[in-house]
Amino acid sequence: MKRDDATPGETVLAYHHHSKHQPDRHAPGPGHLDWANQPDPFRTHAGAPRIQLPLVADRLTSSFDDLYAPPGRIPVAPVHLASVAALLELSLGLSAWKVHGETRWALRCNPSSGNLHPTEGYVILPDLPPEGSSPRIEAGVYHYVSRDHRLEQRRAITRDERADWNARFPPGSLLIGLTSIPWRETWKYGDRAFRYVQLDTGHAISAFRHAAATLGWRARLLTAPATRDVARLLGVLTSGVNFGDDGTTPEAEEAERLLLVEPASAPWRPLGAEVVALADLAARGPWLGLPNRLSRRHGHHWPQVEAMTLATLQPRLPEPPPWAPLLETPLPAGASSKGAASLIRQRRSAQRFDPSATLPASALWRLLDATLPRADLAPWDALPWAPRIFPVCMLHRISGVEAGLYILVRDPHRLDGLKAALGEELAWSAVTGAPDHLPLYRLRSDSLEETAYWISCQQEIASDGVLTLGMLGEFPEGLSSEPWLYRQLYQEAGMVGQTLYLEAEAAGMRGTGIGCFLDDWFHQTIGLRSARFQSLYHFTLGRPIVDSRLRTEAPYGV
Repeated sequence: MKRDDATPGETVLAYHHHSKHQPDRHAPGPGHLDWANQPDPFRTHAGAPRIQLPLVADRLTSSFDDLYAPPGRIPVAPVHLASVAALLELSLGLSAWKVHGETRWALRCNPSSGNLHPTEGYVILPDLPPEGSSPRIEAGVYHYVSRDHRLEQRRAITRDERADWNARFPPGSLLIGLTSIPWRETWKYGDRAFRYVQLDTGHAISAFRHAAATLGWRARLLTAPATRDVARLLGVLTSGVNFGDDGTTPEAEEAERLLLVEPASAPWRPLGAEVVALADLAARGPWLGLPNRLSRRHGHHWPQVEAMTLATLQPRLPEPPPWAPLLETPLPAGASSKGAASLIRQRRSAQRFDPSATLPASALWRLLDATLPRADLAPWDALPWAPRIFPVCMLHRISGVEAGLYILVRDPHRLDGLKAALGEELAWSAVTGAPDHLPLYRLRSDSLEETAYWISCQQEIASDGVLTLGMLGEFPEGLSSEPWLYRQLYQEAGMVGQTLYLEAEAAGMRGTGIGCFLDDWFHQTIGLRSARFQSLYHFTLGRPIVDSRLRTEAPYGV
């Protein structure tokens, strides 16, 4: 629990341990689902001018394999209404509607814990001239409504501001802002919700990077601006929304991340000062439209989540140069020649797996290889830091590979630290048949299906999959003085999860993230002896069993 005199770093560490599930109790949560007050999954702004976006993703010709090719394989699309529409359609857009009886709910290209979708997306644009059938778009800040595939203009740039605003954007670029509404997650998950909100932000970062690749673009995380600068640029309310009779509600919208989207071959340049200038301009207002109310009543408040939001706010920082990955071996092609747009939109979170299914070893190598950072390769060139997430895999049924416990060391500089942190009895053996460049180590050989089941809160999907993995995050030494790094850890884990989702689809399988797991039981299973590493996110994949009771409908009625 948070002490009143705790430092932000102490708040982070206390929260992390307080929010762990244990065998005899789960992390504090509401205890029941107040269905009458389930948050609206779609934020809208009444009175904001609207721009309907075209559905154009089907026109894209890039294959899924093309997304991992060096810059130049996919022609660079000009920035106009249609290309912005494609970017949003394949990142935060709807992928389908599911129907069961009288109940209907939307699926999206970006996954979310419990399909609750706390993440909101914004587009910050310079003036965009007309291009072919695409009309002109005026400079400004726009909110994306995935339900309707439309933009809402939140801030219009005046004639006097236009020249200064436009000059802040590199050629052929735009900015994407990501925010979160923690209430959507706390409604179901209580204190653990802050973890899931950050994982979903990571899912969205990766989703934008993959979507950008379909257009010959890249997406780069901008880490220099302060969290409050991002909030000022997006015009979000971070202190609650007042709805009159009910007073201030917990429906605050919190700034998370800012992404620069630009041509894949564009040279790197620092943009921290440009973002601050844009935020100064935007904050002068006026802001257009009023946010909708998501729930009529709020039965629970979660001060731990609110405290974490404040404790992990990032100040302005120096712009870090791009991190140069050491791995030069290209990612082998052959995952899927299917159209990238089709594969991205078919991503689902599996509900059940066929317990007799197996995965070829070659598919496993590719799956893990795609999580290794390479220069100019989606999604890892979006991050300016070296990997801090290390998948520990419980392999159940991989053809030609022994069942057992394995670890992927995504940064070779962390190998000694991981060996020191894990159990002395572990083998750390090379894996027969694995590519030479794949830093995969066998820790021990035995069946872990039952263990995966119990660690995953007795969810059969963890034991019925062909593999289950837990993502160990390295808690950096500077976490006490730089508590915002906690958000970065979870966001990187979410990016690994989104990559696994897409690679599972390419392999003819399906994945699902597991948020409910027994943190310390997993640590004991792998012999973890140091608090320097902690399990942050679990994932499983296998051959899905489709629920025939559900009907699937097109995302936008086409």
